[in-house]
Amino acid sequence: MKAEVHPALNNVCFLDVATGKRFLTKSTMKSNRKETIEGVEYFVVLRDVTMDSHPAYTGEKRLVDTAGRVEKFTTKFKRSTKAK
Repeated sequence: MKAEVHPALNNVCFLDVATGKRFLTKSTMKSNRKETIEGVEYFVVLRDVTMDSHPAYTGEKRLVDTAGRVEKFTTKFKRSTKAK
């Protein structure tokens, strides 16, 4: 194996901001934020959605108001019908 070809493997903590759950693993990712957990220093990487909070994994059903979205779009981009 060639030296200095592969990236360094770091201790990383992926933090789900929706649930607060932490996933401790090793990765090549780094961040400016560091945290010591159980005596080991980890780079903290914030994630909006993980398997802990994603609806496909949690079984939650989220309704999307498509009619409301369409109405908002039509009112926002509706052209004036008044003749000048």
